[in-house]
Amino acid sequence: MEELKIYERQLPHWRLSDATYFVTWRLSNTQRFLEPQEKSLVVEIMKYFDKERYYLHAYVVMNDHCHALLQAKGGFALEKTLHSWKSYSAKRLQSDFGRSGQIWQYEYYDRIIRDDSEFLEKANYIMTNPIRKWPDIKHYEWVSYVES
Repeated sequence: MEELKIYERQLPHWRLSDATYFVTWRLSNTQRFLEPQEKSLVVEIMKYFDKERYYLHAYVVMNDHCHALLQAKGGFALEKTLHSWKSYSAKRLQSDFGRSGQIWQYEYYDRIIRDDSEFLEKANYIMTNPIRKWPDIKHYEWVSYVES
């Protein structure tokens, strides 16, 4: 039987083994929007351990926030993956692009995906995020969906 674990920071976080999660994290309110090269760096970091520590099903890196749809592999906790993404990207954004101070907001939002319908809804939400923000956009390179 799968064990549900719940803990709280500023938001409640539910953990269920082998679950797929929709996650969102945002730039700190003191930061300027991400530039194209910075978005590419964040994508590179998110994809680095794909299929090794987690399965990254979909992602988008917007100007001020990111979404991902992922399933943590056994032994790799979702919160450690998010901490790794945020911590390493913050260090690189500071060292490579001259940013300073807190890069990402402390907290992030995550939700356990309950069924195939919700999975597809969240994947669609991720994939259409740039179009909703910029209706006239023709191509956005910082978004992806990989069918399982």
